[in-house]
Amino acid sequence: MHKLDLNLLHALSALLQEESVVAASRRLGITPSATSRALARLRDVTGDPLLVRAGRGLVLSPRAAELKQQLPQAMDQVRSLLGPGSSFDLTAMERVFAIRCREGFAETFGPLLIETISKVAPRSRLTFLRKTDKSSSMLRDGSVDLETGVLSGRIGPEVRSRRLFEDRYVAVTSCGHPTASQQIDAEALCRFGYVGLYREEAEEHFVENAMRRAGVERTPSAIVASYGAAIALARQSELIALVPRIHTQGLQTGVALTELPFEASPFSISLLWHPRLEADPAHRWLRSVVVETVTVRARQLQPLERHQENEKSSR
Repeated sequence: MHKLDLNLLHALSALLQEESVVAASRRLGITPSATSRALARLRDVTGDPLLVRAGRGLVLSPRAAELKQQLPQAMDQVRSLLGPGSSFDLTAMERVFAIRCREGFAETFGPLLIETISKVAPRSRLTFLRKTDKSSSMLRDGSVDLETGVLSGRIGPEVRSRRLFEDRYVAVTSCGHPTASQQIDAEALCRFGYVGLYREEAEEHFVENAMRRAGVERTPSAIVASYGAAIALARQSELIALVPRIHTQGLQTGVALTELPFEASPFSISLLWHPRLEADPAHRWLRSVVVETVTVRARQLQPLERHQENEKSSR
């Protein structure tokens, strides 16, 4: 067992980032020969060459590439463990938190989240960014603090998650729709037409796949890029929008909701974050606020009568 030398972590970080002994020495503020000795010790400790000669330069070995991904989190944890203790003052914290989410989440949960955060941490604020794909790159590079969404294989395996609520699709119509006095059936869906949602990922066509499995053969009468646009079309026409019940509650003013005329399984919306922020006190606090606020509000929105007009929720 080699004696642990935490100074080697800084040398390792510089070498992996720069992929050059000379450049790493400048970054560390030491001589190239000292950096070479540090590299030799790192090779001895890890049992791997780490940096391999390729022409006139150096390239990372596969093990070094792995370490490059893992090292930021490890160094954050070491700083948290060994750094000087300090009080965490939410009232003095000045921080902008970014949450990446599908349309509807900010409208449904944003007002409550903003209100809670402004009361406890008045110098901090929230930014909501539109989520257009399932890539974890923005979590990985620190561009956003949190994301919401349905877990899938496209999300990085290192990403942490916490279930927020279970949702399901419903049918949305105008309040004066011809079906206003009855439950929408498959015949009505085919007769009046529905609004489809454009998605680049095939798995996002969840509700349309369920429709086909139930034997309801109907192509969308219109295709839009967002839930908000789908609901707006339904509000002003006889078209029917098929949207998640809870996720889009903040967009449902002035429309009527009813259950789908076919079976579509419920699905879970989760909160996602990168483990590099796991130990950050401010991020832990933010996660707790989002989890508590969203889960409580989602429980309030669960009931749905067979047919009802959506009313503005009390805040």
